[in-house]
Amino acid sequence: MAKKQSFGDKVLRQKAEAKKMVKIIAATKKQNGHYSFESKMVQQSEVADELKAAKS
Repeated sequence: MAKKQSFGDKVLRQKAEAKKMVKIIAATKKQNGHYSFESKMVQQSEVADELKAAKS
């Protein structure tokens, strides 16, 4: 039999924190003309700062 999942405060807190994360994928062009992609998970409040840093 499958074990039932409990939905306590801890589980709900983890789900709420996961929804506040944003995945950013930044592309950079290499010397040989190919593109390199880098992905990172960032807090939703820090997205603007990360995008400014990626553009420069």
